[in-house]
Amino acid sequence: MFGKRIPLFKLFGFSVNIDVSWFILAVLITWTFATSAFPYYFEGFSKNTYLWMGITGAIGLFASIIFHEFCHSLVARRYGLHMKGITLFVFGGVAEMEQEPDSPKTEFLMAIAGPVSSVLLATGLYLIHFVGVLIAWPVPINNVLYYLVLLNVALAVFNLLPAFPLDGGRVLRSILWAVKGNLRWATKIASKLGSGFGLFLIVTGVFRFIWEQDFVGGAWSALIGMFIRNASEMSYKQLLMRRTLSGDEIWRFMKTDLITVPPAISVEKLINDYFYRYHFEMFPVCDSDLLLGCISTEQVRQVPREQWDNVIVGDIVKPCSAENTISPHTDAVKALSIMNHTGNSRLMVVNEGRLVGIVTLKDMLKFLDLKINIEER
Repeated sequence: MFGKRIPLFKLFGFSVNIDVSWFILAVLITWTFATSAFPYYFEGFSKNTYLWMGITGAIGLFASIIFHEFCHSLVARRYGLHMKGITLFVFGGVAEMEQEPDSPKTEFLMAIAGPVSSVLLATGLYLIHFVGVLIAWPVPINNVLYYLVLLNVALAVFNLLPAFPLDGGRVLRSILWAVKGNLRWATKIASKLGSGFGLFLIVTGVFRFIWEQDFVGGAWSALIGMFIRNASEMSYKQLLMRRTLSGDEIWRFMKTDLITVPPAISVEKLINDYFYRYHFEMFPVCDSDLLLGCISTEQVRQVPREQWDNVIVGDIVKPCSAENTISPHTDAVKALSIMNHTGNSRLMVVNEGRLVGIVTLKDMLKFLDLKINIEER
C-alpha cells in the first residue's frame, strides 16, 4: 500500500509515519480550506488570514486522524494484537496490524474505537470553541475550531458506513462472525459490500465530474472509491492467504535446485554468468552447501568497472541477515510477513548454517492457488 515512509515521532510505543503521498493530500487540503471552504463558510477575512486558517485547519485535521487511528491501536494492543504503527498517506491514515483479531469481540471493540474517539474529540473541540466564544478569542480561531468539530463528526459518520475495510465494515464483519462463527465467510460478505460501496463512489465521482462540472470533488470521490474497492478486495485475499497457508512450513514451498555463486570467481564472471543470465538481483555465495553470505547488484555497483576482472566475489560478499534468510520449519505466514516487511520476494532457507533451499513469493502463491482449487467447495 505504501511507498517511502518518513518517521515523525513515537507515542506510547507506536510509531507515527507519513507516506510520501501524504504531501499531495496536505497541499490539497490546505489549498481547499484556504481558497474554498473557509471563504465560503466564514466571510470577511483577508487572504493571509484564510491562508493561516487553512494551514491550522489542515494540521488540526491530520491531528484528528492520528488520534482516531491511535485509539484503534490502543484497543488492539489491549487485546494482544501487534501494531506496526500509524501511517498518514494520500487517503488519510491507517493503523497497521500484522494479524487479524482472534475473536468477534476484539474486532468489534477495535473497530468501534475509531468513530467513538472522533465523536469524543468533536465534543472536546466544541467545548473549547464554546469557551473561546465566551472569552472572545479571535474569530478566525473559533471558526477553525468549529469547522474541526464538523470534520470530526463527518469522519465518524463516514467510518461507520458498513463498507469493509472502513470501521463500520469491520463492525459488520464482527457481527457476522459472531452469528455464524466463520471469519472467512464474514470477511467475504463485508468485502463484497465494501467493494460495492467503492463502485458507488466511483460512479458518483464520474457523475459529479461530467454533469455537475465539479472536477475536484468528482476526482476525489472516484479516487476514494477506487481505494476502498481495492482495499476491500485485497483484505479478503490477504485473509484467505493467511488462513490457507497457516500451519504449512517453508520446506513445502522451497526449491532445492539452487543457483549459488562460488566465492573465488571474479565480479566480471559474476555479472555475465549469473546476473545477466538468471536475472536475479541477489545470489547466495556458498562453499559447497555452507552459506558464506550474499552478493547483490548494490554491492557490484560499488566496484569500479575497470576492476571487475581483478576483484573476486569473496572480497565483497556480505553476511546474510534475518531479512533474507529463514528456517525450513518457519510457518509460511511468517515468511509472507518478512517478504512484505522487507520487500524481498526471495528468501534463502538455511539450516544450521547450510543453504538447503530458496523460497519465492511466486512459488508460495502458486501453492496457495492450487490448495484453494483442490480444497474449496
